[in-house]
This record gives sequence, C-alpha cells and structure tokens, in this order.
Amino acid sequence: MSPDALAALHARCFTEAPRPWTAREFAELAAAEGTLLLCRPEGFALGRLAGPEAELLTLAVEPEARRRGIGTALVLAFEAAASARGAGEIFLETAVENAPARGLYEALGYRPVGRRPGYYARAGRPPLDALVFRKPLCAPAP
Repeated sequence: MSPDALAALHARCFTEAPRPWTAREFAELAAAEGTLLLCRPEGFALGRLAGPEAELLTLAVEPEARRRGIGTALVLAFEAAASARGAGEIFLETAVENAPARGLYEALGYRPVGRRPGYYARAGRPPLDALVFRKPLCAPAP
C-alpha cells in the first residue's frame, strides 16, 4: 500500500482517537529502519523494532471487513515477523474505550501492563487514557 492509501484507510478507521495519521507520517515510518509493515487488501499492521522489543504502532482494518479474522491475521503476521527479527516481546497501546481492540489483543494473549492518562487528544472533548499491553514472544529457533 502506498502512504496515501495507508492514510486513507487509517482515516476511515480512526475518526476520533487516536487521530488519523497523514501520508507523510506513513512515508516517514515506512522509510525508518526497523519498521514492519504488513498489508492485506482490507487492512494493515504497522510497527517497529527497538532492540529485543517490538511495538505495534497501529492496526487498521476496513470498517466493513471487520469481525472476519483480518485483524487477528495481521497481528499474528506482525508477531511472526517481529520474532523472526529477534523481538522477544511486543508492546502496544489502545484507547481505554476501544473495547473491540482490547478484546482482540486480550484474545491473542496481550495483557495490560500500564495506563497512560490523557494519552489520546480529542477535539473539543477530554483526552482518553491509553492502556499499554504486552505480550512475550517465543524466541526464534537458532
């Protein structure tokens, strides 16, 4: 997917919190060392590696394609790619009010490890807290 396509899909998925990312932000992330971008026609997972850790920065699935296993497949593919590159654990944040995302991550073995008060700004409304999730990964075979 091009940065423009990533930004357009992100905007359809995130109308309030977190704010949608721009094509420029996607282009800069895609060009950065350690970035992992996994795409399907209906969505994408984007994250980065930082030493023995990976961070899933965003997951976007077309609203009309949700609840079909696409998000699960993208997260599992991200985990496999991160593990293959040496990551031993993955972190991510999601808005405390995002029950579908929380359910997905918890079903995949992610556990809350922290809370970031006021992490997601919202226009004209109080900010939302973020929950930080962590999942250990199995080490890749030598």
